[in-house]
Amino acid sequence: MSPATASKAFLEVDNLSVHFPTDDGLVRAVDGVSFTLQKGRTLGIVGESGSGKSVTSLAIMGLHRGTRAKLTGHIRLDGQDLTELTDEELRQLRGNKMAMIFQDPLSAMHPYYTIGQQLVEAIQVHSSESKKAARTSVVEMLGRVGIPNPNKRVDQYPHEFSGGMRQRAMIAMALINNPELLIADEPTTALDVTVQAQILDLMRGLQREFGSAIIMITHDLGVVAEIADQVLVMYGGKCVEYGTVDDSFHWPDHPYTWGLLTSMPRLDRVKQERLVPVVGNPPSLINVPPGCAFHPRCAFRALASQPCDSVVPELAESYFGHLSRCHIPVAQRAETFASDIAPKL
Repeated sequence: MSPATASKAFLEVDNLSVHFPTDDGLVRAVDGVSFTLQKGRTLGIVGESGSGKSVTSLAIMGLHRGTRAKLTGHIRLDGQDLTELTDEELRQLRGNKMAMIFQDPLSAMHPYYTIGQQLVEAIQVHSSESKKAARTSVVEMLGRVGIPNPNKRVDQYPHEFSGGMRQRAMIAMALINNPELLIADEPTTALDVTVQAQILDLMRGLQREFGSAIIMITHDLGVVAEIADQVLVMYGGKCVEYGTVDDSFHWPDHPYTWGLLTSMPRLDRVKQERLVPVVGNPPSLINVPPGCAFHPRCAFRALASQPCDSVVPELAESYFGHLSRCHIPVAQRAETFASDIAPKL
């Protein structure tokens, strides 16, 4: 089943492309990405830096407007095409129906206003709640995300918080109106493992209580394995693999996904061999390699049925409900994974 045609999707991203014209050339940050997400489900988007993960999330939030970005495709939220809305209509949705936890909380929060003022405003923009009631809700939310002494911290400024504390305040701001769609861009990067667990539990609690749809953008495959239902793997601005968490971790179907998994440390077993990194560097999005963008780094391109350096592989179903973009025949991919990759995991 194609991710662009799944039934009863709360969020539907259909053939999304986001290109940025620059003096050096056209940056193809996102190039024809499609996926769907149902309420109560979590989609993990993974990939190296520069693969297009964050640009995809910003496009959903409508935050490329007013920039030089050229956006094509459709983004439908609860049946409403976000690409056709006015700026004011999008502003009404942001922070209320959809919200985002940004990767850098210091630049995302206003330095001249206290944490409490910013969170109170986030409530009052979307409701008729009094300032006193909104402040009470803010203090409660700051406590829920693990900020100590929330009654005192609510009157402090972002620069008075540590990096991890600012991240928790950013998470509180995103969750304060119980959004139906929550996009989390590396939400636990600056946090220690104990607080990471608290934040993931908080997000799961929100999902159980309100049936929210969550997009989790992360480099941490352990977080994806714990919280996500589906995984979308991006490389060079494209989706190279899409499937359920179980399938993507136990029967991954793309050489790039194999590389991500073999480079991940395991704490649940004794590992005798060294981790195997993905050789080389991610491609420039101005000069994306022709054909399969991953072919210069792929150790298995000799198995391909078509020339990887000139023919772009289609995103196609390799087994039921699982999509992959690779020229290696499906049966040979399965055999290679079982014999060469699985023993290293």
